[in-house]
Amino acid sequence: MHKKDMVSYGDYQRTAEWILSHTKHQPKVAIICGSGLGLLADGLQNPDSFPYSDIPGFPESTVPGHAGRLVFGELKGKTCVCMQGRFHMYEGHPLCKVTFPVRVFKLLGVETLIVTNAAGSLADSYNTGDIMIIRDHINIPGFSSISPLCGPNDERFGPRFPAMSSAYDKDLYRLALEICKSLGISHFVREGVYCMVGGPNFETIAEARLLHKLGVDAVGMSTAPEVLVANHCGMRVFGLSLITNRVVKDYEDKEAVNHEGVLGVSNMRSQTLQMLVTELVGLMDVNNNNSSE
Repeated sequence: MHKKDMVSYGDYQRTAEWILSHTKHQPKVAIICGSGLGLLADGLQNPDSFPYSDIPGFPESTVPGHAGRLVFGELKGKTCVCMQGRFHMYEGHPLCKVTFPVRVFKLLGVETLIVTNAAGSLADSYNTGDIMIIRDHINIPGFSSISPLCGPNDERFGPRFPAMSSAYDKDLYRLALEICKSLGISHFVREGVYCMVGGPNFETIAEARLLHKLGVDAVGMSTAPEVLVANHCGMRVFGLSLITNRVVKDYEDKEAVNHEGVLGVSNMRSQTLQMLVTELVGLMDVNNNNSSE
């Protein structure tokens, strides 16, 4: 990692102090909205909204479907912060910048991180429009030490070698399944393994076949770095993938994915996702003792 790409503890502090001086909200829950899923932030009550370009230290999101705003407010009586759009490695951001907001959230007092993304399905049983609760992930860039934790470790955030065997909180996962039943949406809700690849290209057929053999159910270009840093910081994490397309695994298949189609499916399911996340936030215990009150 180049020195110019490193972020100091003071950099995170300055951003957190700027935010605290501009809003009275002190969030316990942070929500990262994936491609086309920014509607989640629109459900916040008494909102304070800031374009990323106004926030010291924040990169800017350049991807269509990412509004590029930080929105604070209340959801079901819980104080939350929503990222309307995330940052990606393929935009040219170093991973310490991709994950910069997560450590800022930690300094703001956030205890729970909810991540959402748009993903392509590799599992044969999945359909476009399904919602996948992320049970675990495979971080392909991380296999070659492309990681936001590379470089000197700051013990004020977490340990040098964080465990990732419980990367996604099991209590929140069980609570989400109960909510899906009560909402009557269980028939299109799946549970599976998400895989992050670097992008920005979609996968070749050979790559898709390899990932399928590795046990990957859905693939995308984000999420793993934020989840890694959140775990390093001691946050609990819950993740959702919206299945926006089928990944082609057959050379005879003429179907091709494009970003416009991804956004179209995101718009179709965004209200359902908003409903699920809203109920989850309402029922979770923000003091991290257990998942239901």
